[in-house]
Amino acid sequence: MVQVYASSVIDASADSVWSRIRDFNALPQWHPLIADSRIENNQPGDRVGCIRHFHLRDGGMIRERLLALSDYEYSCVYEILESPMAVEHYIATLKLTPVTDGGRCFAEWSAEFDCAPDRERELSEAIGGGVFQGGFDALKRHFGSR
Repeated sequence: MVQVYASSVIDASADSVWSRIRDFNALPQWHPLIADSRIENNQPGDRVGCIRHFHLRDGGMIRERLLALSDYEYSCVYEILESPMAVEHYIATLKLTPVTDGGRCFAEWSAEFDCAPDRERELSEAIGGGVFQGGFDALKRHFGSR
């Protein structure tokens, strides 16, 4: 099983960042790699079990199911159902932790998945650097530096 982890400090409160990323359908509003998204069966974007169907800017399609959402812990857990990345058993967690010194937050994004052994490094770098860190960088740009 491959494990990928990325973390960052964002110059905004956990409440502020969470309000931007909480909606499972909000990816196109904050992540630069995402072109569009919709929740299947007209379910709300914060209902555990809902499925988001989205397209990457490069045209790839991904479907993911929301497994857990906690406003108390500022976290969500989801799994990939369909993806062009050829990953299996993909489970990811996105979590924020308040940093009380300066009203910032510590953001963590991690995933575990299986894939062909010869693709482990490539996928780890693409997910950790492109997806996870790319999302954090976009959030940092949005909230700016204080």
